[in-house]
Amino acid sequence: MSNGSKKRRHPVSSRTLPLAVLAGAALASVPVLADPAPFELAGPDLAIEVTRGGRTLPIARVPSLAAGDRLVIRAALPKDQDAEFLLVSAFLRGATNPPPKDWIDTAKTWKSKDKDRTLTLVVPEGARQAVLLMVPETGGAEGVLVDAVRGKPGEFVRASQDLNQASLDHSRLEAFMAAIRAQDDNGPEYLRTVAPVLARSLSIKLQEDCLSKVIELQASCLVQNRDALVLNDVHTSSLADTLTGTPTDLALQLSATREAGGGYYSPYIAVARDVARIFGAFNNPQFNYLPTLSVRHDATMGLLLNAAPSFKKPKSVMVAALPAIEADIPPQLRSTADGPICAAGAAVVLPVEGAPLVFSTDFAHDAKVRLTSSSGQVQEVPATARADKGGFVIAAEALPAAFTGTVRAHLHGQWGFAAFDGPDFVLQRPDAGGWKLAGDPEGLIVGRDNDIVLEGAAPSCVEAVTLRQANGSLRTLPAKPQGADKLAVRVPLEGAQPGTRHLEVRERGAREPAVLALKARTQASRIEAITLHSGDAQGTLSGQRLDQVQSVTVGSLEMRPDGLTRDGGADRLRLVVQGSGRVPEAGAAPDKALVRLADGRTLTLPLHVAPPRPRVEVLSRTLYPGPGDEGGRRPDLVTGDLLRSDGELVFSVKAGPGTKLGARDVLEVALDGGETVARLSAGKGLVLESADVAVATLRAADLPPASFGPLRFRLVRMEDGREQAGDWLALTTLARLPRIEAVSCGSEPAGACTIRGRDLFLIQAVAADDAFGQATSVPQGFTGASIQVPRPGDGKLRLRLRDAPAQTVTLGIG
Repeated sequence: MSNGSKKRRHPVSSRTLPLAVLAGAALASVPVLADPAPFELAGPDLAIEVTRGGRTLPIARVPSLAAGDRLVIRAALPKDQDAEFLLVSAFLRGATNPPPKDWIDTAKTWKSKDKDRTLTLVVPEGARQAVLLMVPETGGAEGVLVDAVRGKPGEFVRASQDLNQASLDHSRLEAFMAAIRAQDDNGPEYLRTVAPVLARSLSIKLQEDCLSKVIELQASCLVQNRDALVLNDVHTSSLADTLTGTPTDLALQLSATREAGGGYYSPYIAVARDVARIFGAFNNPQFNYLPTLSVRHDATMGLLLNAAPSFKKPKSVMVAALPAIEADIPPQLRSTADGPICAAGAAVVLPVEGAPLVFSTDFAHDAKVRLTSSSGQVQEVPATARADKGGFVIAAEALPAAFTGTVRAHLHGQWGFAAFDGPDFVLQRPDAGGWKLAGDPEGLIVGRDNDIVLEGAAPSCVEAVTLRQANGSLRTLPAKPQGADKLAVRVPLEGAQPGTRHLEVRERGAREPAVLALKARTQASRIEAITLHSGDAQGTLSGQRLDQVQSVTVGSLEMRPDGLTRDGGADRLRLVVQGSGRVPEAGAAPDKALVRLADGRTLTLPLHVAPPRPRVEVLSRTLYPGPGDEGGRRPDLVTGDLLRSDGELVFSVKAGPGTKLGARDVLEVALDGGETVARLSAGKGLVLESADVAVATLRAADLPPASFGPLRFRLVRMEDGREQAGDWLALTTLARLPRIEAVSCGSEPAGACTIRGRDLFLIQAVAADDAFGQATSVPQGFTGASIQVPRPGDGKLRLRLRDAPAQTVTLGIG
């Protein structure tokens, strides 16, 4: 602990405090009213260093103190300082436990000996807060302050908590304000881009309507005469959590003052009112208490006041909070990168969120990024937190030239005296290899879109891929990164002529684009394979440009195309046997198939017939109507071939030749378009009667809500660890029914009838006879509750449902 010695006192200088402070000294004793003044007055500076475990840090880098920390505190006053200040330090240990006297120490800032004007402190075990008090030297002041701290420690605990929190929030707001003011050096458009990034980085509520104003007015709108809320973040709250148990929300308002006719803006913090009330009980004819906010820069802790201090009775006691005494809680930073980050050209930004104090204070320091190249080389490079960039920035010159391609990056650094680990990132940098086409360089086919893949070191650095057209113009192509070193590009050549095409790949930081010459040609059919199973009435042909295939002949069987699809870069053509023939067994089939093309050419293809696929056939089928809607009327499904949307289908299947049914077999049900809607298995809708017969139950209510129309099914079974599927077979048609509430007809025999109900759009047409001679059509998307229809002679209306237009259902009018 420090002690004092006598020394000659210096005369008072007007440069000790700002002019505004001296001019307002007479108001210092007036209590803070409903609208406290902003913290705009610059008070004295303190030089503070903290040592822990042999390491010394300036106060700006210390988020919290710990027991055993050694603090060296001295007033950093100008040489011509006149006013003599008594500097008092006090450690606190809670609202109900006064600190012992040896936890309070004093220094006399005017003394010549360093030990007398310097506080050399060690944080005692059990301390939870620490405050500093500065008061113009007065006989007996030391004893009064000691009695105040020990008499009501709870008031100083509360002041420490509030002032600490307010100072942290003030740092975020000041960082925001400084960056907004800096827009003058970057041009007016800069503000529109950087303001949302700043607000997100610092958790500031942005006045977004300001950005819609005229550019010249945006900056003043953001900081002048607007309320803003400095939002609490998890880390800021944690500094006070152990003291208060609850995060503290502080409302901060932006206001403007004018200096030299310019726009100098500073924050107004409402916490002044609360702290003034805390210290109101201590004010007396000798002293009153002024709260201060701390502004830290390196080893200096500057004090900001919201009222001018008094050097006459009652003299002002300036109260400042030191960092809370608690465990260091490193920030929990999260990466906001949505993929690999290009590290070419300018500085690299590693975007993060989760800890605004990283951007507004120096608590996070000595930040580095550990780079690991694809070859395993490791190098550390420095990184700087930048709120206006939304993350940590690596200078372009810091990146090692040898680290190209995909580079792993890990952010880490120091949070006060503790180490912190940030998130991981993936960086990409172009190399000398440029870009090349993965696959056939002559793989472009005219007459259609071509999906190609380019290979290169840094897909994230590609700004544009363009196609130079015949007239010399450039067409931008859709391109998307695919993995770590590939770029998927679609090249449209619809209506184009064969010839050489040039792709230009423009990368960030490169002066000239990389140019790839690709040949486009008309592709003849290239047959790769034919897949046939004995006993089937269909097969599959694979290859390219299969739209030219006219027919395939296998012995005496003729097969014709029945649907072309693309699977990646290959075509698949479904073939259907003409007539009633079936693919013969492997021993009876020829060893080659003959493929005839549309231009008259023929190709031969080696043929291998696979074993039969599992096969079943429908034995019996029964449709059961559902309960329907209470109070409603349902059409009669006279054909017996429609499954109501509330009904149930029970059907049985018989195993085909060479097929035996087992417990692991599944009947797969799908819509005619191909989407699977149900899988019936043993115990779940499927019952084995024997190894040859199974009975299945399909409830329409169990199908997906959007299911309707023709249904088909096939047998799926496991063979040698792989699923083997049989051929698709028609099953039934699932029809959604309207809810008919009433059918009424006029008294005249020739009068019309009215159908009332819901979901009438499910009806396509209504007629009075089977021929549908004078049918009433229901418009698509019809939302009405009634339709007028002709009166039937036999008391039954004929309906065609939209889900099954080829079949007729009846609706009685009686």
